[in-house]
Amino acid sequence: MPYLEWRVRPVLPVTKLLGAAALVVLVVAFGDGDPVRWALALAAAAGLTLWAVRDLIRPVRLTADAAGVTVVSGFAARRHLPWARIERVRVDSRTRRGLRNELLEIDAGDSLHLFSAHELGTDPQDVAAALTELAQRERS
Repeated sequence: MPYLEWRVRPVLPVTKLLGAAALVVLVVAFGDGDPVRWALALAAAAGLTLWAVRDLIRPVRLTADAAGVTVVSGFAARRHLPWARIERVRVDSRTRRGLRNELLEIDAGDSLHLFSAHELGTDPQDVAAALTELAQRERS
């Protein structure tokens, strides 16, 4: 029974924490006692820190096995979707302003779950192929 998982690349939470630290350093260096700058910088730093904490608490965004897939839902909760509830797995590719963006879409009828390459740690096309193969194997 194959078990597959995809997780956030470790560099992402580190980058987010470094960005939060850089904001604090910048406001200390150039804040000039302005309360608006301090509030904005600290709010942005807190947001980046919470986002990094989510990546550290739940680095695994998607797992798949014979029973179905489990996705991270909300901040850090998990939701199991049996294969019977999954209507479609596909990759949505769009080009905007010369940049190509791909998202893995898992359509479970009442919910749609989207995952970027950064969240999966690999190419969404590869994940879609692996999920499609596993789903076909389990349904037959």
